[in-house]
Order: sequence, then structure tokens, then C-alpha cells
Amino acid sequence: MNLRSRKNKPSAEVHTSALNDIMFFLMLFFLLASAVSNPQVVKLLLPKSSAGEQSVAKKTITVSITKELGYFIDKNPVPVEGLEAAIQSQMASGEELTIMLYVDNTVPIQNVISVMDVANRLKVKVVLATEPKKDK
Repeated sequence: MNLRSRKNKPSAEVHTSALNDIMFFLMLFFLLASAVSNPQVVKLLLPKSSAGEQSVAKKTITVSITKELGYFIDKNPVPVEGLEAAIQSQMASGEELTIMLYVDNTVPIQNVISVMDVANRLKVKVVLATEPKKDK
């Protein structure tokens, strides 16, 4: 027979209100950190566009042209003459390839056209990256 009263038994409760705050701040930090970092992009000042949406294909590579007319494929510097060979080596897997073209807004249009000519010869789609216009 149990003669002890059940009223004196300690309760096992876990207070999670402090843990909720910590989890919220961790989630917020990682969301902001992941939105800021994009490791495949060279820092450029992009031209403005009213339609700022981007479409992404199955396999994309980034080709960037800096204001000093430096050419990069996925952050790797490439000379202008070796651009076609470098893109062709990316096509070796057989997947449909799309080039995301990031160009500084001070680069002459002839340099953009030269990259587009290489893409047309290789039958590769090209998407020109822009920044959305900010309404005043």
C-alpha cells in the first residue's frame, strides 16, 4: 500500500521560452547570411531593368566582364581568346547549358556582343543579368 501522498511529487517541466528566442535569432542570422552570399558571382555594378526576374536552366555558368575588361568564368579569370574553349569544356557533360552574363554597366557593348557571338557559335543560351530599377 502506498502511504505517500502524490502532492509532494516534483514535476518535470522544461521551459522553452528562452530556447525559442535563440532559435529565432539563429534562423534569422542564417537566412540573412545565405541571402547575402553568392560564391559564383564577381562583384559588378549591373545595368538596370524594369523586369528583374531571372530564369535558371539545368546547368548554368556565370561569365562576368569587369570594368577593366577582365573576363571570368565562375570566378576564374579567362583570356578573351580562351573564352570559347573554356565554355566548350563546360559543355562536355552533355547537359543543356545556359550562360548567365554579368557585365559591368560601363563595359562597351562590343565586349558583350563578343561573348554572345561565342555562345551563338556553341549553340548556348545567354541570359543577361540586370538589377531591378528602383522606383523614385
